[in-house]
Amino acid sequence: MKNVSYLIILLFLGPSICWSQSSEYQINKAKKIEKSSVFTKIINREIKATIEYENEDIIAFVPLRLQAPVHLLIVPKKEIHTINEVSQEGTLLLGKLFLVAKKLAKEQGISESGYRLIMNINEDAGQSVFHLQLHLLGGKTLGPMVTQEK
Repeated sequence: MKNVSYLIILLFLGPSICWSQSSEYQINKAKKIEKSSVFTKIINREIKATIEYENEDIIAFVPLRLQAPVHLLIVPKKEIHTINEVSQEGTLLLGKLFLVAKKLAKEQGISESGYRLIMNINEDAGQSVFHLQLHLLGGKTLGPMVTQEK
């Protein structure tokens, strides 16, 4: 019932509250949030993944589409849709994500050469899975984070 209520609110009030997201994106986002995320399915072992790290709060695994020689997704087991939903109590969990990233970067041999940590939030950043995730990228020289304007 909670998810249905959320969907109704998003569909009717969303355009006025979330005016920066296209209506198509809002509808697609609401549909995806209604279902459990692909990451929750990995956490529950409903979908196979190459898991590189796991504890009671966090799981890290190799994504299907690699963006660099080293590319891991570091995901909280608690389903949080975007960073915009993180409360004060969630700050400890965010800190844990970054400590896991540091550990994995060292294990992958990229802690000294350099690596990038990325979270994509909503439409303009290209978020397509609505379960918070921290990308760990490295193993080569990475280009600019965004297209440089002249």
